Amino acid sequence: MKRLLALLAVGLMSLMGFAQEFDKAKLDSYFDALEANNKFMGSVALSQNGEVVYTRAIGYCDIERKIKANPYSKYRIGSISKTFTTVLVFKAVEEGKLDINQTIDKYFPTIKNANIITVSHLLYHRSGIHSFTSDKDYLTWNINPKTEKEMLEIIATGGSDFEPDSKAEYSNSNFVLLTYILEQTFNKPYANLLSEHITTPLGLKNTYLGGKINPNSNECNSYSVGGNWKLEAETDISIPLGAGGIVSTPSDLVKFSDALFSYKLVTKESVEQMKTIKDNYGMGLFKFPFYDKAGYGHTGGIDGFSSVFTHFSNENISYAMTSNGTNFNNNDISLAVLSAIHGKPFSIPEFKTFNVSAEDLEKYSGIYSSSQIPLKITVTKENNTLKAQATGQSAFPLEPTETHKFKFDLAGIVMEFNPDDNTMILKQGGGQFVFTKE
Repeated sequence: MKRLLALLAVGLMSLMGFAQEFDKAKLDSYFDALEANNKFMGSVALSQNGEVVYTRAIGYCDIERKIKANPYSKYRIGSISKTFTTVLVFKAVEEGKLDINQTIDKYFPTIKNANIITVSHLLYHRSGIHSFTSDKDYLTWNINPKTEKEMLEIIATGGSDFEPDSKAEYSNSNFVLLTYILEQTFNKPYANLLSEHITTPLGLKNTYLGGKINPNSNECNSYSVGGNWKLEAETDISIPLGAGGIVSTPSDLVKFSDALFSYKLVTKESVEQMKTIKDNYGMGLFKFPFYDKAGYGHTGGIDGFSSVFTHFSNENISYAMTSNGTNFNNNDISLAVLSAIHGKPFSIPEFKTFNVSAEDLEKYSGIYSSSQIPLKITVTKENNTLKAQATGQSAFPLEPTETHKFKFDLAGIVMEFNPDDNTMILKQGGGQFVFTKE
């Protein structure tokens, strides 16, 4: 589902202008609508000029035990961890313990091209090292603990996808290797480095390297949607480490963001290096455009968790969102929150119920193919829910909106069926594709 059709654009849509007016009541109504319709579980925070000006948490941390989320609930933040890891790398560089242009062969002699891959290449996703999370069998072993030796063997076996520094391609392997480099450089566990250099100095009491999720400590489980919320399996933190293993809250994330971009963690020179974009990647950062403005931050996703943080220096605004379950397009949520702080218009979503009988759902079932894209979509009925599954992807539920029309908000997908001529039109991201039932 996370890779569905590879058509969903990542990032925030552009907005114009900036205003001091902030309609918190309307933003509350926006989240009330999401919660009332069971569309989103998670939390957001906004800071302006270093002060947290808005927080909101909805949904459950633990559905089974009916533990509601609150602003202090903690979520796995996935790849936002990479920004923290990058800060630690620059800490090592500033202390003269590490050279950003040094090769990694002394650390990982079994890694292909280690003699020409540099620390910088790892940070920029330009190493060519294959990402182990892309392996077909990854989800068969990701819940089991792995030692460093085992992870290095997995990464080395994955080999190289391209010549180092010839292009950029996202790889979680890069940041797992950076975790091990940091531990060797400082001769301390990553969890201790995170605490010593970032969370303790900033007073981030709810940010740390995760472990087994403990709802009794206000840590959230994660869920996927499929008619009802389904508890997701937990990736063992020994696997992602500094690539995706950190737990945090939105309030802590905006404090981290504010500190990073006010040079309280590393120097301005280091932050500028992190912000320098090559082939759409910075070092531990992405660029989020706002018409004539630019924010910098990172997104994250692990199991059923999703997250984002971004900072806009000109307005001195930081925004963060963490989620442990969503049946909505999270990008739209980000747009609403940022529209509110910028005093720009946004709409409160309306959710209308349209009932289709189980018998009527049968007419849509089948395998659909298109001459426009090399993809097949299998549509099936499961109880009273219509589900679709693209080639090589997980199945996702379709919600009826009107006669012959269904949607999947999470990926911004709309499917319009015509049973009379056995066709289906798929709409996503501004594209429109015609499928025919085989």
